[in-house]
Amino acid sequence: MSVELAMAVALAGPLAGAALIALFGRRPNLRDGAMIAASVVTFLAVYRILPAVDAGGRPELFLFDFVPGLGIRFVIEPLGMLFALVASFLWIVTSFYAIGYMRGHHEENQTRFYICFAIAISAALGVAMSGNMLTLFIAYEVLTLSTYPLVTHHQSPESMRAGRTYLGILLSTSIGLQLVGIVWTYGAAGTLDFTPGGILAGKVEGWALIVLLFLYMYGIGKAALMPIHRWLPAAMVAPTPVSALLHAVAVVKAGVFTVLKVTIYIFGVDYLSETGASTWLMYVAGATIVIASVVALTKDNLKARLAYSTVSQLSYVVLGAALATTWSVVGGAMHIAMHAFGKITLFFCAGAIMVAAHKTEISDMGGLGRRMPLTFAAFAIGALSVTGLPPLGGAWSKWYLGLGAADAEQLIFVAVLMISSLLNVAYLIPVAARAFISEKREGDPIPQPVGAAVAHDEHGDEGGIREAPMFCVVPLCLTAIGCLALFFAADDIAAFLAPIAQR
Repeated sequence: MSVELAMAVALAGPLAGAALIALFGRRPNLRDGAMIAASVVTFLAVYRILPAVDAGGRPELFLFDFVPGLGIRFVIEPLGMLFALVASFLWIVTSFYAIGYMRGHHEENQTRFYICFAIAISAALGVAMSGNMLTLFIAYEVLTLSTYPLVTHHQSPESMRAGRTYLGILLSTSIGLQLVGIVWTYGAAGTLDFTPGGILAGKVEGWALIVLLFLYMYGIGKAALMPIHRWLPAAMVAPTPVSALLHAVAVVKAGVFTVLKVTIYIFGVDYLSETGASTWLMYVAGATIVIASVVALTKDNLKARLAYSTVSQLSYVVLGAALATTWSVVGGAMHIAMHAFGKITLFFCAGAIMVAAHKTEISDMGGLGRRMPLTFAAFAIGALSVTGLPPLGGAWSKWYLGLGAADAEQLIFVAVLMISSLLNVAYLIPVAARAFISEKREGDPIPQPVGAAVAHDEHGDEGGIREAPMFCVVPLCLTAIGCLALFFAADDIAAFLAPIAQR
C-alpha cells in the first residue's frame, strides 16, 4: 500500500465503518465487529504512514481546489502524525470499552451512537492530516456536528440542555471568531497553507497581530480556554465512552492540536517570540490551569472533577504554544499524547465504577478499591501520569514545558506548572486513596458485575472481587500500561517532534 493510499484509507476507513455499522444495526454482534474491524484497519493505515514521516517525508493527498491554490488538501507532518496515531489507536481501545459499557449499562440507540463515533474519528483524522487552514476548519466543524448526537444521547432534558451549550459555544466561536481569522489570514498572506516558519511575518503586525491571535485562540473553542470552557463540563451528561472521546481521543485534542498547528505554521514560533504577541495568551492559559484545578477540588462527582481537570490540562498545551520556544512547543505536542492516555484511563475507570457499582460521587467510594482493585489501581496510575510523576508519561511533557518556560525567561509559569501539579495531587490522588483505605459505609451496595454470580464469605456476607465486565476492565488496564510505556518512549517522541520546532 502506498503512503498516499494509506492516507485515503485512514480518512475513509471510519466512514466505511459507519456505513457497515448502519447496515448491521439489527445484528449487534456483526455491528460491533464491524466497528472493531474499522478501527483496526484505520490504525494500521495510519501506522503505514509513520516511516515516511519519520524519514523526513511529508506525504500529501490532494482532492480538489475551490479556487486556484485554495482547496481540500491533506499533508501529514510529525505533529499531525502523533495526533493521528493517538486518535486511531485509542479508537480501538475505546471500541472494546464502549461495547462493554453500552451493553453492561443497557444503553439504547447503540447503533446511532457507534455511527456518530466513527464519523467523529474520521473528522479528527481529517484535522490531523489537514494541509491548510480551510481543510482543518471543515474537518473541525464536522467533528463538532458529529459529536452533538453523542452528547445528547440520552435525550433527557439535562442532556438536551448540555447539547445546546455544547453546540452553541463551539459553533459560535468557530464561525464568529475562527472563521473571521481565517478570512483575515487569507487576505493578508494570500494563502492558508501550513508552512514551516509561518505565513504572517511582515504581513500582520502590532495590535493587529494580537487581535488575530485572539480570534484564533478563542475561535478554537475546543481548547476550552476560560471563560468559554462551559461546554466541556456540561457535556459530562453523555455516556462515559463519549467522555473518553471528548477528553482523550478526538474533540479536545483536536482543539489543542489546532492551537499548536496555528501557532507553528500560521503565525510562526519565531515571529510570536520576536513580537511578544502571545504574552497575553500565556497569562490566560496560566490562569485557566490554576482556576480549573481549584474548581476541580470542589467537585464530588467524579466525572465533573475529571472534566475540570481536562480544562486545566488543555491549557498546558496552549501555554506551550504561547511561550513560543523549542522546548515548550515540543512539550505541548508531547502533552497531547501523554494526557490522552492518562485521562482516558481515568474516564474508563469512572465508567467501570458506574457499571459495576452504580456510584458517581467520590464521597461514596470509600472501600470500593478492595472490591475493584484493577479499576482503582489503573485509576491511580492514570492520576499519577496526569500529575506528572515518573515513571509515567506525563512527567516528560511537563518537564519539557517547564524547560520552555525557563528558556522564555518566564519563571512565573514554572511556578504555575508546579502549583498545578500539587493541585493535581490534591484532587486526583485522594480518589484512589479513599477507595483503598477508607471503609465502606454501612448500607452501601456491593458492586455487581453484569451477569456474575454473587459470592459469599464464611459469615454469609457478600464479598470478593466485583469488577466491571471484561470489555470495560481490559481497556483501562491497557491504557494504564500505555501511561508507563510512554515514559520510556519519551526520547523517541521528542526526537520525532523536534522538526516542528526548528527555529
